[in-house]
Amino acid sequence: MMHTHHPLVGRALTGAQTRVSIRPVEDCARFILRIDPQNLTAASAVWGANLPPVIGGLVAGSGRIATCIGPDEWYLIAPLVERDVIESAFAELYATTLHSLVDVGHREVGIAVEGPEAVLTLQASIAFDIAAMPVGSGCRTIIDRVQIILLREGQDRFRVEVWHSFSDHVWNLLAGICREIELGV
Repeated sequence: MMHTHHPLVGRALTGAQTRVSIRPVEDCARFILRIDPQNLTAASAVWGANLPPVIGGLVAGSGRIATCIGPDEWYLIAPLVERDVIESAFAELYATTLHSLVDVGHREVGIAVEGPEAVLTLQASIAFDIAAMPVGSGCRTIIDRVQIILLREGQDRFRVEVWHSFSDHVWNLLAGICREIELGV
């Protein structure tokens, strides 16, 4: 959970002239789900929506986001108030379906990157072609040697999920890139 001493609390880089903005994402419940893809229907029923069956797939709705980040791995995001309900529902699934649900909300934070220069901002420190990433997709990648989960929520809107301990570094990197874009460097 994000606490008031967290390095991203109170930060935002936005403005009327800003071609890209970054801001912390509201705290939420975050999970890693590992399950055999053959059991995806059972997991989807517990989650309350179809989980994406292919790597890179992303499904969002009702405040929940699910992205497939590996052959048998999903990153799940939900409103913080739903954390206990989700944990209980998956705990009941253990009786019939082998899986692992791990709460990673304490280790991850989110950074929203938005605006017409969002792609350029991320491309400055990520090795793959960000512009080619489809809207409504997600992936695990590296930003300046830091592992992140990158979600493309819209044409000019991304969400960076990063470990709590690396969030200050990633924030400062993105803020520096945003300033360079604003200055036309």
